Amino acid sequence: MDNVIELKSKVEKRLKFYGLRPTKARLRIGMMFLDKPKHLSADQVYEKLIEKGHSISKATVYNTLNAFAERGLLNQVAIDPAKTYYDSSTNAHHHFFNIDTGQLFDIPSEQLNIESIPQLPQDTKIQDLEIVIKVKNK
Repeated sequence: MDNVIELKSKVEKRLKFYGLRPTKARLRIGMMFLDKPKHLSADQVYEKLIEKGHSISKATVYNTLNAFAERGLLNQVAIDPAKTYYDSSTNAHHHFFNIDTGQLFDIPSEQLNIESIPQLPQDTKIQDLEIVIKVKNK
């Protein structure tokens, strides 16, 4: 019980630090992500909250996750146009995505070496470089 109270307090402080009011929905969703590194889609977050008996709309889940991502509390990882995951690790890193299981895994930065990238279009610069390697079970 003390761990839950400590986590809730930690999440409340982080929300305030990022300029977000600690509503009940934001606290619950924040507690899901900030106890340990996680990759979850909005649908997975919604399903976990419903399983725990919380009354929440999908729109609230999506809006909360998007607000977290906009403020830098979570990182969005777009797998394809229809599938976005939210990652509690906000430092720059890459991922494996298992097509069969729908799981997203971090790739340790020391295991990926990028030697060159194509020439950038004129008058542009790199804002971010993220690699998602899609794998499937054998």
